[in-house]
Amino acid sequence: MIIIKPQIYVPQDALSDRISTRLERYARVCYKSEDKMSSGGNPDFLKSKVRMGHESIIEHEKATVMLIIDRGVSHELVRHRVGAAYSQESTRYCSYNQDKFGNEITVIEPYFLHDKPEAYALWLQSCQVIEKNYMQMLAQGCSAQEARSVLPNSLKTEIVVTFNMREWRHFFRLRCDQAAHPQMRQVAIPLLLFFKEKLPELFEDIEFDRSFPARHYAELIITDDLFTI
Repeated sequence: MIIIKPQIYVPQDALSDRISTRLERYARVCYKSEDKMSSGGNPDFLKSKVRMGHESIIEHEKATVMLIIDRGVSHELVRHRVGAAYSQESTRYCSYNQDKFGNEITVIEPYFLHDKPEAYALWLQSCQVIEKNYMQMLAQGCSAQEARSVLPNSLKTEIVVTFNMREWRHFFRLRCDQAAHPQMRQVAIPLLLFFKEKLPELFEDIEFDRSFPARHYAELIITDDLFTI
């Protein structure tokens, strides 16, 4: 059994500087102020419209990332349906007894059990028993979609996520809040911080749980191409 930490993969061009310029151009149609637009754009214009609640104008642009998280968290993620698209690793078709998976399952470590050694031991033992039973079910002729019935919420899943900018704002407002699941905050907060850095005019106003320990943030990896991961 492989134990890993969650990861975030962001394509190099996911948050291009041109996004804000294009959004401003689209938004100015509403106000017929195209003549006031400069070649480099005006971030303050877009910022002011978003702050006043005119968020429909930012639905025209989107961003795609890939998350490596546990399946329990992914079930919360896919509840975001408006302006969203997903492609997720399928436990129906992936048989983890194959060589390309190392003939074992991969699980996401629950960081919040680090200081609870007895609870961590119980989690680890449970995952090991599940892996053994899953492999035995496959060996006895069960299909992957049948054997998956015993797999844990901690199972690693890879999911490609595309949201338009309005839905990213909605996602961050909900999933970076202190009330969100800790493993959701683990990926959502560092991703929000990246979005704030790249597109402050769209995301700098969104608050997050500042008490969440930065040492537990998921690793964020910038990649030239998701296909090369």
